[in-house]
Amino acid sequence: MERILRGVMRYRHTTREQMVQEFRKVRDNPQPKAVFFTCMDSRMIPTRFTETHVGDMFVVRNAGNLVPHAEHFQDEYFSCEPAALELGCVVNNIKHIIVCGHSDCKAMNLLYKLKDPEFASLDNRRISPLRAWLCEHANTSLAKFQNLKEIGLDKPLIFSSETPLRKFVAYIDPENNFAIEDKLSQVNTLQQIENVASYGFLKRRLESHDLHIHALWFDIYTGDIYFFSRNSKRFIAIDESSIDRLLDEVRRYYS
Repeated sequence: MERILRGVMRYRHTTREQMVQEFRKVRDNPQPKAVFFTCMDSRMIPTRFTETHVGDMFVVRNAGNLVPHAEHFQDEYFSCEPAALELGCVVNNIKHIIVCGHSDCKAMNLLYKLKDPEFASLDNRRISPLRAWLCEHANTSLAKFQNLKEIGLDKPLIFSSETPLRKFVAYIDPENNFAIEDKLSQVNTLQQIENVASYGFLKRRLESHDLHIHALWFDIYTGDIYFFSRNSKRFIAIDESSIDRLLDEVRRYYS
């Protein structure tokens, strides 16, 4: 806590005035461009690696960058994630939803272990809120990944996208660059696209192509950011060699 307090004092003497100016600029006419779901991992600083500023994004963080599927709620949506979707996409008319996973995700590392029935038992879930959260809301990701392992990691997976009839194909780490848990993390990130699209209050905008869902993935150890390209059917590193074609894809399909 001492470090936090000293950090506040440094902020007061350095960037405070600049931030206040930015707050004033967006106070009367905020125009956020995205709702950004990511993990609560302390290494994930999305405003830094996207170079975004005050007023640019709504950021929602939890263990494993999960968006619970609407099927988990019977009569009302009572968790933070659908509330954030409503605030961003209904109240503020934001057009882009981004889900960003990452490598060496502690939640995904734990999810991978939950394939063991004893480890995922009800008794163990009762003493571990994190296990219970993952078993409840990431089990579909784990099941899809287990299926991929059975048929072969080089085989494609099929995900639903903005509507049940619109699907996309994904090859997970075809160059085999990442650990098995990181492959699961990429599957989980893509599964959230399907989960986001499950909410009825987004249906009209999704069907009319007025709302778009994207997936990013951050490699903690290299600092590289990957964009899931539906054209390429895989996560593509965003760099000098790929940026023009990724921008062309975004302009063509998500404008």
